[in-house]
Parts: sequence; C-alpha cells; structure tokens
Amino acid sequence: MLLGQITSHTEAGTDEAGRGCLAGPVTAAAVILPSDFDLPLLNDSKKLTENQRDALRPQIEKSAIAFSYAHVSPEEIDQINILNASIKAMYLALSQLHITPHFIAVDGNRFKPLDNIPYECVVKGDGKYRHIAAASILAKTHRDDYMKKIHTEFPQYGWAQNKGYPTKSHRKAIADFGVTSYHRKSFQLLPAQLSLPL
Repeated sequence: MLLGQITSHTEAGTDEAGRGCLAGPVTAAAVILPSDFDLPLLNDSKKLTENQRDALRPQIEKSAIAFSYAHVSPEEIDQINILNASIKAMYLALSQLHITPHFIAVDGNRFKPLDNIPYECVVKGDGKYRHIAAASILAKTHRDDYMKKIHTEFPQYGWAQNKGYPTKSHRKAIADFGVTSYHRKSFQLLPAQLSLPL
C-alpha cells in the first residue's frame, strides 16, 4: 500500500505525463485528497495497467476534495522547451483547483514558485505519496484520452496504442507519412540519418 501521510487537507499533489513523447501535449494534474483517502491499488501510474488506471480515475475524481488537469500544446513545447512546458502544465492544473492549496508536493526535482505557495519536489514522488500518485493517474489517463481522440484524425501513427511515445512503429510512420501539427518539431523525431525537413 502507498504511501506517505498527507499532512494537510489543503495539500496538493501534482505530476505530469507525456514528457518523453514525440507527439501530443504534455499533461499535468493536481489533486487535493482527504487525509483518510486510501485505495489499495493506488500507485505510480507507470506501475499500473491501462485498465487499472482507468478504474482508479473515477474513484479518485469522486473522492478528491479538488482536482484539475491541463494540457500544454506541442507548439508551446517547441517554443519554451519540455521542462518549462511541464512546469507550466502543473501551474495551470494547480491554478484551476477550486481550493487554493497551502502546500504543493511536486513529482520530480524541478519546479518554480507559484504564488508564494510553499512546495517540495519529491523524486519518484508518484511512488511515495498518495496525492502525487493520484495526480499521475489523472494526468496519464486524461492525456491518453486526448491521444485516442486525435488518433481518429491520423490513424496511421497508431496514437491510440503508442500514445505518442517513440515506439518503432511510430517512428516508422513518421518516416513514411511525415509529421503532423501534433508532432513536437523540436524533438528528434527520427534518427539523424533519417531526419525529415520540418
């Protein structure tokens, strides 16, 4: 069972999904959970199956004191870089909460102050704290839903399956069909010897 104790009923956990993808947004979620919140399967979203994540999401959203998620587009990722885009997505998600948190627990090792709210970065926090784990699940599932939606526009890239990650089949589709408006032009979409004019 997870995880660390939540010290305040207004402590928010935040995490992002999609940093390593070649296509689609980076998505972040923020969650404030009740102190007695507990789900046996709750864990880092990467350690769960898609079915487990999809089952946990409605339970998290029903039980949360507050939750939100936000996307930052590929165009903005290209403009401000993926680290800044990830932090911006977390900012947006946190700012959309209907309760202002008194403390923010951030997955990872980089963040920037938001409205003078105290925060702590926790490396692999999605495997240590309930609210960060919950945020990781919401970020991942909402981003996956987005990728499944745009898959219908460009089914040749297999986004419903690969979610925009750099799989062999995704890279082959880029080589065969070129890039779309959903691809991150600042990323190395193909190996150098197969690079495309952008």
